[in-house]
Amino acid sequence: MTLDLVHFTPVASLSGGLLIGGAAALLILGSGRILGAAGLYAGLVLAPAQMWRWFWLAGLVAAPLLARLIWTIPAPLFPGSPITLLVAGLLVGFGARLGSGCTSGHGVCGLSRLSPRSLAATSIFMATGFLVVFAVRHLVS
Repeated sequence: MTLDLVHFTPVASLSGGLLIGGAAALLILGSGRILGAAGLYAGLVLAPAQMWRWFWLAGLVAAPLLARLIWTIPAPLFPGSPITLLVAGLLVGFGARLGSGCTSGHGVCGLSRLSPRSLAATSIFMATGFLVVFAVRHLVS
């Protein structure tokens, strides 16, 4: 196995992880709420008057736009068609609702609270991801 030094980004990855972890800590310490993208989006529909959700969504949209102004960041490339991306997004949303949370809710916040349910969910997320990558790279193509 070789290390892909072109796509090896430890500083950016660590920075992103620290920002997500810090934001999750601030949210739970400041308001007692658990950070999870699936719950955030569901709450926008179910309780649109909660302004903190709109501010959070605005930050999710503004952060990459601001980063693109500061640094030279290439536009992301999606190898699939728009239909593939739409179906994938719907499947992820369905899975997040079915699993009572998403990777950010279970993986970041649930694991840090030592939640057994989050450990099970995150283990299943990761194992499924490993299997899909293996299948796509070695069995399908």
